[in-house]
Amino acid sequence: MINYTKTFAKRLLKNVKTMKNLQKMPKKQSSARDTSHHSAKNARPGTSGSHKRTSSRTTTKQGITDKKPAKQSADVAITNFDQVNFLTVTDNQDGQRVDNFLLARLKGLPRSHLYKLIRSDEIRINGKRCKAHDKLYAGDVVRIAPVRLSVREAPIISEQLAKGLLARIIFEDDGLMVLNKPHGMAVHGGSGESFGVIEAMRMATGKKYLELIHRIDKDTSGLLLIAKKRSTLKALQTQFRSKTIHKQYLCLVSGYVNADQMNIDKPLLRYTLANGERRVKVAHPNEQKGDERAKPSLTKIKTLAKFELSGHPVSLVLAMPATGRTHQIRVHMAHIGHALLGDDKYQQNPSALAVGRLCLHAWQLELEKTDDADDQRPSRYIAPVPSDMTDMIPEDVLKLIKSQ
Repeated sequence: MINYTKTFAKRLLKNVKTMKNLQKMPKKQSSARDTSHHSAKNARPGTSGSHKRTSSRTTTKQGITDKKPAKQSADVAITNFDQVNFLTVTDNQDGQRVDNFLLARLKGLPRSHLYKLIRSDEIRINGKRCKAHDKLYAGDVVRIAPVRLSVREAPIISEQLAKGLLARIIFEDDGLMVLNKPHGMAVHGGSGESFGVIEAMRMATGKKYLELIHRIDKDTSGLLLIAKKRSTLKALQTQFRSKTIHKQYLCLVSGYVNADQMNIDKPLLRYTLANGERRVKVAHPNEQKGDERAKPSLTKIKTLAKFELSGHPVSLVLAMPATGRTHQIRVHMAHIGHALLGDDKYQQNPSALAVGRLCLHAWQLELEKTDDADDQRPSRYIAPVPSDMTDMIPEDVLKLIKSQ
């Protein structure tokens, strides 16, 4: 009786354990997934379930994709923009700004989108965050996230425009081209411009390598330096950074400027309006707006003449910017109460004299000799004042300009 009871108790206990195990088992639909997860979790390094085996692959929410793209030279064009690209900077890009480096490789991408990519950490240098103005050096690795580029058709440059620009070349040798830029033409395409001076000059000359050494505003006329080879670009940009290039601008401003000479030493801060348009204002030192911070800015001015134009007091001013901030001369002159004639951005006086252009002309520029320049390259360049400005200036004042 005792043996029978013990045997019955053992069988009952075994049945209870079996029922509990059945209750713990997952549904058939998820059993395969759980089994594979369990196998991967317990797999040893080097086995088929190890995560280390997939380290050379890019994993997304959709699963495992192709292998991580290998690094490639920045001298080679990107062929697949749908993937992450890693570009190794060479001597040809050494010293170039991040935004200029990217613009040359992401053709068709609006500048506003490019800067958004940089701000949102989609662009990295050597694995670290960067800013648009950061410099690249040989050996740096630039990571570019996948981007969608619009197809931009090559600009159509009329024969008349091409000939007109070529006729504006003031000086040219094997490394440098000096152009007297017309007002109303941007120096490069983007921000609503299908092309600018640099794209037009490439087509007009048939030269693939032409690069802007510096920039001037779309509505400003005058001297613009263009590099025909990389060594000239680097040498002259170094001079701009070290402030050994001296620039002089002629401008017509509202009102009579009382001081014969003046230094306008006011920090400038860039900001963006609600419609996306860029503006600059005088700010307090270290004032910040978004990612932008106020930068020290100095403009030296000299009053050359005062006269009336259509019954309005006007001054002819020689402006010499010691720094190269966006809209620097325009904002500084407006700040002292003498906005430039034709300045629709910073002229606050609704009764100011209306003229047909922004009266700002990049008149003279002086640079140092560079290692690649021969003895024939001059150090000083002068761009003749355009007729749409000279028509506003009295004859005796024009003679004064020529004597400077």
